[in-house]
Amino acid sequence: MKPFTPQTLPLSEVNWEPLIPLIAAANRSLAYYDGILQGVANSQLLLSPMTTQEAVLSSRIEGTQATLGDVLKFEAGEMPIELERKEDIFEIRNYQRALRLGEDELKTRPFSLNLLKRLHGVLLDSVRGRNMARGEFRNFQNWIGAPGTPIEKAEFVPPAPEHLIFYLDNWEKYYHLSRPDALVQLAVVHAQFEIIHPFGDGNGRLGRMLIPLFLFEKGILSRPLFYLSAYLEANRESYIGRLRLLGQQQGAWNDWITFFLTATVEQAKLNSEKARAMIELYTDLKGRILNLTHSQFAVPLLDLIFARPIFQTSYFKGRPEMPSYPMIATLLSRLKTAGILKVVREGSGRRPQILALSELINLCEGRKVI
Repeated sequence: MKPFTPQTLPLSEVNWEPLIPLIAAANRSLAYYDGILQGVANSQLLLSPMTTQEAVLSSRIEGTQATLGDVLKFEAGEMPIELERKEDIFEIRNYQRALRLGEDELKTRPFSLNLLKRLHGVLLDSVRGRNMARGEFRNFQNWIGAPGTPIEKAEFVPPAPEHLIFYLDNWEKYYHLSRPDALVQLAVVHAQFEIIHPFGDGNGRLGRMLIPLFLFEKGILSRPLFYLSAYLEANRESYIGRLRLLGQQQGAWNDWITFFLTATVEQAKLNSEKARAMIELYTDLKGRILNLTHSQFAVPLLDLIFARPIFQTSYFKGRPEMPSYPMIATLLSRLKTAGILKVVREGSGRRPQILALSELINLCEGRKVI
């Protein structure tokens, strides 16, 4: 197969009229979701498990097997038995780190190809693919196919390395253009990035990470807390199939944009429902814990638990907002007795006990896991 020749941007073939209803619906859905985010005093803290879940799902599309529970247990000091699962967790944590870096950078400066390379460097730090020119655009030909597939039988061959900078420069300029609708622009930005495939590894995860970062930079969302990976994983064949047809079939760009806008509408609804459910759970637990403990430390304790819903009992020790360790132990004991916290691992000797806020974890997973 020969390397693919992408179309330059902006596209001239988009038929806008049939897209108008979906454009309106997608913008309304995102505005409603952002209203929920802005109504939360500390959305970063309360909704942090959603960020972790996105990292899990985005990595899962690439073949990782680790779950949200695996990541949270690891952060609490519970090591997975399988080496491969541990590597999965490192990839997921790198995704979280890269997303935080992107958000911090975009608060003070516009998106750039240099930032893109920095995000890639964090994403592949000390994990699989780290030897594939981490943090640098590729200077070799890559291709997409099943493991071990030769280039002759590849599903897709991205542009040749000698043309890469031309297409990346065109892509970056388009990213910063003022277009008739930012969500259609984002659909093109995401797809073109996947077509260019500028890195040796990690392109899929990085391309999906660009979605919330773009929405944040364009002011559509107040925080980059919008994730499409759940929808894309559930509709993986349609997602990949539509990308593969771009530039090769008439009407393919409209089909892709329709898919992307539909994904945005559906995922915005699901994200809104999950965010509201998490906020309602927080409000309910705050009342329950205050009634149980009658303590001034009840709310700070709950905040810390929401930020890390699986934790060692020593997690709170020495924190300025927390009381003495014996008092913390008493508060946690009351929450265990009331069934709010569940024991994941019993303490033994120097090994501390691990507890979980199972209601929050099950809500994020969409099923009972703890």
